[in-house]
Amino acid sequence: MSGTGNEQARKVAEALIYSSGFGNEHSSEAVPGALPHGRNSPQRAPLGLYAEQLSGSAFTEPRRNNRRSWLYRIRPSAAHPPFTRIDNGALRSAPFTGPEQSAVAPDPNRLRWDPLPKPATGTDFLAGLWTLGGNGDATQRTGMAIHLYAANTSMTDRVFSDADGELLIVPESGGLLLRTEFGLLRAEPGEVALIPRGVRFRVELLDPTVSGYVCENYGQPFILPDLGPIGANGLANARDFRAPVAAYEERETPVDVVNKFCGNLWATTYDHSPLDVVAWHGNHVPYVYDLHRFNVIGSISYDHPDPSIFTVLTSPSDTPGLAGVDFVVFAPRWLVGEDTFRPPYFHRNVMSEYMGLVEGAYDAKKAGKGGFVPGGGSLHNMMSAHGPDRTTFDKASVAELMPQKVEDGLAFMFETRWPVTTTPQALNADHLQSRYDDVWQGLERHFRS
Repeated sequence: MSGTGNEQARKVAEALIYSSGFGNEHSSEAVPGALPHGRNSPQRAPLGLYAEQLSGSAFTEPRRNNRRSWLYRIRPSAAHPPFTRIDNGALRSAPFTGPEQSAVAPDPNRLRWDPLPKPATGTDFLAGLWTLGGNGDATQRTGMAIHLYAANTSMTDRVFSDADGELLIVPESGGLLLRTEFGLLRAEPGEVALIPRGVRFRVELLDPTVSGYVCENYGQPFILPDLGPIGANGLANARDFRAPVAAYEERETPVDVVNKFCGNLWATTYDHSPLDVVAWHGNHVPYVYDLHRFNVIGSISYDHPDPSIFTVLTSPSDTPGLAGVDFVVFAPRWLVGEDTFRPPYFHRNVMSEYMGLVEGAYDAKKAGKGGFVPGGGSLHNMMSAHGPDRTTFDKASVAELMPQKVEDGLAFMFETRWPVTTTPQALNADHLQSRYDDVWQGLERHFRS
């Protein structure tokens, strides 16, 4: 998209309005009278529209878990020609054990990457997806995948949907305008966007080049974590999540529709835009959330609390308290612990941790060239020892413990219950750092008997 196109998209994005609340039963109509009242599927839907249900959960799942929305659209989704396989590009899917993964086994080594290289001219969001790794099995709706993206072109006559899982998009550089079946969302660095399983969307760029991270969650949909002893308030507040309002496209021109299905990309060409929903209601909807609104909870006495207190969203598993994947954010906060080593502690974890950086620096790792930088990421698989680097440890061990504001940084973590198998392209990437282990060299013996 040209500079003028970026400006047009930004003008649209800056004028958006939203409906607030996570998990709500939202309703919206772009044209008055388009939304039926008192029933979901009348004999004739208003304004000559077609009624269609989009189910994100099985019909008989408990009400608290049930996800579905009713869409009132110009054409039904069923009106399309057959899909055919297309090339997957750099997009990969679980299980990571097929022919392309034959030489790769889960790796216990600590790994860290610099940001993705700049994309080739004409790369849109879908073409710019690059898979680092993941776990589970998309066909069994278990596990997750970690992707990065880099793009410099808007999707114009192309729409994407993911039947394998929901997509949590974490912009790092440049803003996105997400045109979905439910309406429009704006996602800038410092915000995250959640696209539910099966929802069609198109990504337009608000800046000439964009990059960021994506967590593809094959398992149970993300929910807000229980607060337990924290009480009724804190962490991510439901009211701060913003859902779109109905905004339809009435285009009678060819549009390529790409569907990710059981790990592969399939495409067909519609003779109209599938983003033609004039009204809708339900709770299987996209969201955007500003991470700077996260209400950080922390210690006001001593010790560094477990990072679970920084959980924004969690995908539950069949074991209470054990997440398929957690999305955790390390947002600006005060550190006031007395007689406390304040950076994150040395750790071996039964969970596997992928960490990315949106802005600034992370308080446990060196920034700058060869360090942990925005757009880069690190992977610490289960039971892999990690923690503050030597420079951070030496500095924090002798620091004067005055109240300290951590404000120059916004890091996040995808934490998952299973080991993350990396893709060959991630292990052979030029931007994989070759001497990451060196950050822990020089941690000297201080023992005194």
